[in-house]
Amino acid sequence: MPLVAGVDSSTQSCKVVVRDAETGALVRSGSASHPDGTEVHPDHWWSALEQAASAAGGLDDVAAISVGGQQHGMVCLDDAGEVVRPALLWNDTRSAAAADALNKELGPQGWADAVGSVLVASFTVTKLRWLAEHEPHNAARTAAVALPHDWLTWRLAGVSTSSTSGSSTRPGIEALVSDRSDASGTGYWSPATGTYRTDLLERALGRRDIVLPRVLGPAESALTSASGARLGAGCGDNAGAALGLGARPGDVVLSIGTSGVACAVADAPTADATGTVAGFADATGRYLPLVATLNAARVLTATAALLDVSLDRLSELALTAPSGAGGLVMVPYLEGERTPNRPHAKGALHGLSLATSSAAHLARAAVEGLLCGLADGIDALVAQGVHVERILLIGGGARSEAVRRIAPIVLGRPVVVPEPGEYVADGAARQAAWALTGGAEPPPWQAGRVETFDAAPDPGVRARYAEVRDLTEGV
Repeated sequence: MPLVAGVDSSTQSCKVVVRDAETGALVRSGSASHPDGTEVHPDHWWSALEQAASAAGGLDDVAAISVGGQQHGMVCLDDAGEVVRPALLWNDTRSAAAADALNKELGPQGWADAVGSVLVASFTVTKLRWLAEHEPHNAARTAAVALPHDWLTWRLAGVSTSSTSGSSTRPGIEALVSDRSDASGTGYWSPATGTYRTDLLERALGRRDIVLPRVLGPAESALTSASGARLGAGCGDNAGAALGLGARPGDVVLSIGTSGVACAVADAPTADATGTVAGFADATGRYLPLVATLNAARVLTATAALLDVSLDRLSELALTAPSGAGGLVMVPYLEGERTPNRPHAKGALHGLSLATSSAAHLARAAVEGLLCGLADGIDALVAQGVHVERILLIGGGARSEAVRRIAPIVLGRPVVVPEPGEYVADGAARQAAWALTGGAEPPPWQAGRVETFDAAPDPGVRARYAEVRDLTEGV
């Protein structure tokens, strides 16, 4: 049976999985860490990929490889393919002023119509404006702009992961490729038309004579590795996770990590001028409208620290309190919030009384507040015409029994919890297998185990939360 490899080059680390191309069965895996920071030289990603591939037993026997990666990062290359400066990552906020300026120049509706999203500092186009303003010498040297997964795919082309960096070879910058999902996070590629907006690139960088990666179709392959492995188009991390989970239209993937993400597989593009929903593409030829919140799993860790209990104990306490926590509401804007856009807001606790002054009530209010914030994100998706049938709950927060059991009560829909896994790397591996078949749809790999949680909804929880949330308007 042929083997395929999927790579997840995330902010923190690189994971490699090797799977059976026909069944999706895991054969072996490996990982390696990335350095901290919001700007990183891409060579560190390459070193981590080599280490992770070695830990996974090497990639010389795989028939295809695809790379999933952190979105938005700016990788600037010169004419010779050398990195011009360390890459600015999605979480580098030095381009916030550039984002504001660009939004004012074209208007929120203009950006939404052009590329499906209103700009925030994470988008590549804002980083290019920052580069032009603050490092004009580096902007002048830049001959090509790629995303992290584009650069890694390009490095893999003609390179064996068992070779040393010193003996590796590289194709020219004109060989760079990307995919729809990652290109849709640049701010100069339109998911609706499937084309680059070089006028927007010029607006940011002051030039449009820049090599941009060719955007491949979901099952397309244009490059091979030194060992002859076909290289898939790759994908952005959220699109990779959706593909790895087998998400379909009607599904919302709800990820509770350091931040919260709600994204949905949709058949039509979105263009939200409020900036709440980012109108991304997915890795299957469909679309992936996405909402992000700043406050997610850390709401649980902060509350556990406040109560001086473990996360498991916090979960136990929350499940002993009544639905609605007796009227105690936590609005968990512990670090401001992005959805809604209240960057300077603080958290709020409302409804404290003698009856609700207990650890159990506070634990319940924290879990419900976290879920209500994510429910607001799902509402934003629905407002953009997204149809929601079920919710796939993943991320570190999904390990909490209280989150799993309270989620359907708050969200009003069944919640499906897949078994833990490397969803982005798995999605990349599935894409690699798709590149081998070239079919209309990705291969129907055997689904992993899931657990479904369902319960009678309690609309009063969200209604009470909305009352308190609106008290914090403008804070």
